Amino acid sequence: MNLGAQQASAPALLFLHADTQLPEDTVEQITQALNRHAWGRFAIALSGRSRWLPVVSWMMIQRSKLTGIATGDQGIFVRASTFKAVGGFPEQPLMEDIALSKRLKQISSPACLKAKVVSSGRRWDQHGAWQTIYLMWRLRYRYWRGASAIQLAKEYRDAR
Repeated sequence: MNLGAQQASAPALLFLHADTQLPEDTVEQITQALNRHAWGRFAIALSGRSRWLPVVSWMMIQRSKLTGIATGDQGIFVRASTFKAVGGFPEQPLMEDIALSKRLKQISSPACLKAKVVSSGRRWDQHGAWQTIYLMWRLRYRYWRGASAIQLAKEYRDAR
């Protein structure tokens, strides 16, 4: 992601997971948001079979509103100059989006767009909604308590 940002020449950057689809008027929404904020994220809708995905999506949106932390599933957009000023993504295998959000929050609060990206809920479908929620919150809690992102990435891979 950092390498891509270094090669980009646009004034804004968008970091998006490969299994996430953007809303129709993405460029216009990001442009308007970056007129008032240095960075931001979209709301999210998870697609898949589990009946819990709308609840999980709602929980993700609420968590992000409450904490000001964005995840890659939500699509993170940022002014290129701001991204550079905070040093980009940390070189770590997991929780890099959370670490970037914390850096960006020191500059400004995020723009929290109501428009939703649609991201794959396959993780919740394959492993169960509650097990996946528990795994994600356990990993985040441990990261917040200072656990190594390298160790957490290993545990995340093993859990899959």
